[in-house]
Amino acid sequence: MTPLNNVLIEWYQNNKRDLSIRKTHNPYKIWLSEVILQQTRMDQGIPYYDRFVKAFPNVKSLALADEKEVLRLWQGLGYYSRARNLHKTAKIISNDFDGVFPETSKELVLLPGVGPYTAAAIASFSYREVVAVVDGNVLRLMARLYAIEDDIRAVKTQNRIRELASQYIDKSRPDLYNHAIMDFGSMVCTPKPDCEQCPLNTRCLSFLNGLQEQIPFKSPSKKQRHRYFTYLIFKNHDTLAMKQRSTSDIWANLYDFYLLESDCLDEMHTIEDPALDEIEVKNVQQSTDYKHVLSHQIIHARFILIETAHLVKIPNLTYYSEEEILNLPKPVLIDNFLTDYFNTSTQNDNFKES
Repeated sequence: MTPLNNVLIEWYQNNKRDLSIRKTHNPYKIWLSEVILQQTRMDQGIPYYDRFVKAFPNVKSLALADEKEVLRLWQGLGYYSRARNLHKTAKIISNDFDGVFPETSKELVLLPGVGPYTAAAIASFSYREVVAVVDGNVLRLMARLYAIEDDIRAVKTQNRIRELASQYIDKSRPDLYNHAIMDFGSMVCTPKPDCEQCPLNTRCLSFLNGLQEQIPFKSPSKKQRHRYFTYLIFKNHDTLAMKQRSTSDIWANLYDFYLLESDCLDEMHTIEDPALDEIEVKNVQQSTDYKHVLSHQIIHARFILIETAHLVKIPNLTYYSEEEILNLPKPVLIDNFLTDYFNTSTQNDNFKES
């Protein structure tokens, strides 16, 4: 029987996707692409990758950037800890390694935000280290080949699969093999596979035992928590007051408005802030309700626009013009609201007199 690595590489050479992110052995660009594509679809991630490379052509330029600029460029990808770790690692590589990435996965995995998968990808694709690159597609493929019925979310299961995948690496072409097995999992051994057409079906224990629909097994994900946000937006002339979020909650270091959180959106709020006691209000408008879904949270939000007669100075709030706001890094929820707000044709549809 033809060795598995040869089957995969032959399939890959005939079926590989023409992706810009594969046309480089530069460890900086490979690292950047792998971090962006974590938790992100390929078609969504590649435009972000292209924008990052254009803005920061090398690791030193990324290290010198302001975090606000990095977060703004990342806006819309979610999981913002990835962007913050990206910036931290760029500084470490630039300052401690003189801009040169370590060559082994064991060294790379010690960097912020670089897990076993990303470390293996950089080492394999840049330096041709003989190490298995195991993403979700490889986990699914190997679990089916060996009919592994254990929870694929479990670290123990993933470590077992990583060991199995390592047995098949083509030692003379580890980078080619890793690209091949990931593409095969993505394009052939999909969540709903066409096993009759699969070139590995004669050696796949799941297919031979009719288990391909049950494997891999994933334990239920964490139940999503519902949160209810009422934002107070203080407007003075053509400026809006915004603040930078703390690092202890979602959207760390991104910008939003004065926030009140409660158990539901209909709840009346008691505002205990002396800075708001003497406000002279000219006009108040309330938005329609917004909903934003995160991996473990669902945010329900309402925006109250408060136009004041005088500038209201509130701790941690700064007034910004429209142009300045557009350049601030913001959660998608806030960006969606502001898009509606600044679009005069839809503004009346999203606000009602309060």
